[in-house]
Amino acid sequence: MTHTTVHRLSEFAVGLLFGLGLLISGMTDPGKVLGFLDLAGAWDPSLALVMGGAIVVGFFAFGSAKKRTTSFLGGALHLPTAKDIDKRLVIGGLLFGAGWGLAGFCPGPGIVTMATGEPKAALFVVAMIAGMLVFQFTDRKPKS
Repeated sequence: MTHTTVHRLSEFAVGLLFGLGLLISGMTDPGKVLGFLDLAGAWDPSLALVMGGAIVVGFFAFGSAKKRTTSFLGGALHLPTAKDIDKRLVIGGLLFGAGWGLAGFCPGPGIVTMATGEPKAALFVVAMIAGMLVFQFTDRKPKS
């Protein structure tokens, strides 16, 4: 088996595990997200617990990764280096949050829910891809 095949299989396995986690935790249900965002109504704190768990795992995973130069499969390890909070980051975060609040989906749960045959999730994923394409075409920088 080639090195690339092993990487692709590991990526698939991690994605599958993530998707199963989303299904088991109920985070593919837009009602969970909307219930979390409904602070004045029937607030559902379960999403905060899932987020907290992800933050704890990420904290230790990134702490460990900072000490490494290669991935567990031997490939180069490239961690993000940008630390600036700029206009693009703030606008992107606001757009992401607005879309999340309106649709009840973010990318991971939207894709998992689309795979279950949910039409609203399929519409969300199509709109998400369209937004990515619009950004890609409008963000082109002139070549020097």
